[in-house]
Amino acid sequence: MRPRDALLARGRAQLAGLADPMREARTLLAHAAGVGRDRLHDLDDDRIAEVAPRFEALVASRAGGRPLSRILGYREFWTHRFEIGDDVLDPRADTETLVARALDLDWASCLDLGTGSGCVLLSLLSERKDARGVGTDVSDGALGIAARNARALGLEGRSSFLQSDWYAHVTGRFDLIVSNPPYIALDEMEGLSPDVRGHDPRGALTDEADGLGAYRRIVEGARDHLHPGGWLAVEIGWRQRGAVQGLFEAAGFRSIACHADLEGRDRVVLGLAG
Repeated sequence: MRPRDALLARGRAQLAGLADPMREARTLLAHAAGVGRDRLHDLDDDRIAEVAPRFEALVASRAGGRPLSRILGYREFWTHRFEIGDDVLDPRADTETLVARALDLDWASCLDLGTGSGCVLLSLLSERKDARGVGTDVSDGALGIAARNARALGLEGRSSFLQSDWYAHVTGRFDLIVSNPPYIALDEMEGLSPDVRGHDPRGALTDEADGLGAYRRIVEGARDHLHPGGWLAVEIGWRQRGAVQGLFEAAGFRSIACHADLEGRDRVVLGLAG
């Protein structure tokens, strides 16, 4: 057996509890060697010997429960690859519903509250070629990642990032405000998968209360930062539709609607400012 195949076989054995251990082993070997998975056959025995220690360390990390995306340092989201790190949420497919529904709306300027990696704002700007946007976050680390993602996508000229606790340092008005805020209630945290609970920033997951605290602040301040006829769109937990729509109604929003994700669960609430 060639050294490459023997190394992959050992990796597969260590990852045997995963759904597709050979695919993950191949992904990790490609990452260790700095090549695409389709180029693994080009690695000669000397190169395999060189990268084997790094590969084995990556396999051990994955076998220990670290998510693959966090080992690789990126996540595919919408139509782009986004750098991620310990300071930001790992973007998930459910959040693409927020992007899709926002693209159904008429807007040219966007504010993304709690931008994290910037994946929502930058995905929107990549599709709306004349639009501009601002992303806010309380985390310096997150803002650095978002700025690097903007540069990687060639969107630094149409995006900017601001350290702000929700609207605290935001000025001006926008056509659209979007947010994927922390919405997990404190008593739901223990029920999250280890991949989420153990690796996503806690402050990006929960408000340490009923899961609605961020929505209260976002909805309360939205009308002061939206143009008349502007839209507010937020991702929600699948059981929060009634509560979040109630906040929109109390704040005077119109045309309030809830949209489901691809699995049929309530995922996005949006409304029109008067």
